[in-house]
Amino acid sequence: MSRVSKKVNKDSVDCVSAAKIYESTGEKGTTWTVVSPIILTYQVVETLGLLDPTNDTLLLGHITDPHQLEDIKKTNLPLRRFVVVDQEVNKTYGAQLAEYLEAHNVLYKILALPTTEENKSMEMVMKILEEIDSFSLDRRTEPIIAIGGGVCLDIVGLAASLYRRRTPYIRVPTTLLSYIDASVGAKNGVNFASCKNKLGSYIPPAAAFLDLAFIQSVPRRHISNGLAEMLKMALMKHRGLFELLEKHGRLLLDTKFQADRSGCNCLQVASQSTRIAITTMLEELAPNLWEDDLNRLVDFGHLISPALEMKVLPSLLHGEAVNIDMSYMVYVSQERGLLTEEEKQRILSCMVGLELPVWHQSCTMELIQKSLQDRLKHSGGLVRMPLPVGLGQADIFNSTSHEILCRAYKKWCDELSVASDSH
Repeated sequence: MSRVSKKVNKDSVDCVSAAKIYESTGEKGTTWTVVSPIILTYQVVETLGLLDPTNDTLLLGHITDPHQLEDIKKTNLPLRRFVVVDQEVNKTYGAQLAEYLEAHNVLYKILALPTTEENKSMEMVMKILEEIDSFSLDRRTEPIIAIGGGVCLDIVGLAASLYRRRTPYIRVPTTLLSYIDASVGAKNGVNFASCKNKLGSYIPPAAAFLDLAFIQSVPRRHISNGLAEMLKMALMKHRGLFELLEKHGRLLLDTKFQADRSGCNCLQVASQSTRIAITTMLEELAPNLWEDDLNRLVDFGHLISPALEMKVLPSLLHGEAVNIDMSYMVYVSQERGLLTEEEKQRILSCMVGLELPVWHQSCTMELIQKSLQDRLKHSGGLVRMPLPVGLGQADIFNSTSHEILCRAYKKWCDELSVASDSH
């Protein structure tokens, strides 16, 4: 029997989005099809002196409507903020954070938690949600603030997405890795069933506020950890960024992305390199926030590393595991004829210069094969392997033979295992 389809008239209803409802009638009854575009707007804001009382970005920087901002500034009611901060970050910045909030007459709750990869769980999310509920948060006007590294931002983001189905939140990254990676996208999540980030959602923050000053308190190893994600974007999309890291990587490590007194251009290099990394990351993430397209260059270094990282937890940091993955994939790329030997050596030398591990004894051929098999399950039956095809250029490949993978693995082990520190 033929179906009759018509558009339901919504002209007289005040809609918040340009949704369309189509009604079809057939022999089994009526079907309504809803087409509702979802527009998400969020800001990634570089700022200086985020905890300086003269800077109100942390409290008001997420508000884009000038009239709303003016109304808030006119009111005599104090602002209320619920803040989750990594407990190690709290040791360094907790007093300054409290002074900042008090200077602005904010009614606040600071919840300091051990947001480590081992604690990245639904139990931690529930603990945060219980505290949020006790604070009686207004989900419209009182965004949750997350201050810490990527794990902290991921956990708080998931908690915010669950509380009353979606509560606005703000990300403040305090590590280099979260500065250029976790803070700029929409994903959040926790580990589950021994798998990294198996539970999560795609809910971006209202805003991410970036202040390079936080990086000065980060240990050197964690600077290297963040440089791995910058190198990923360099290899995939930007030869100029690769050359910056190749030439100035040691300087960035030594100065921790801060100005120094030597008169060198280190702050300019820090600003330029982080800006390129963020821009290239956003270029990849923004058009594909829900990962509808599973061909993602940002997955480079993330095919094997999740299993490796969880297997040896907590001995490898995220960026270190990613770099080991990238190092092996560089050998795969060279074995496929996509990289020259010279390009391969330049990449490896850059990795070593950034003080990143390039090999690990726990990254076995068995782990690699299992990771690629698991990849097929959640990537639409295709491996979708991003590989460099030059310095700053990449493509997605679905058919890398077992022979090439094994040949690359043998060469990778032969050349790098003796010289590498297996952490």
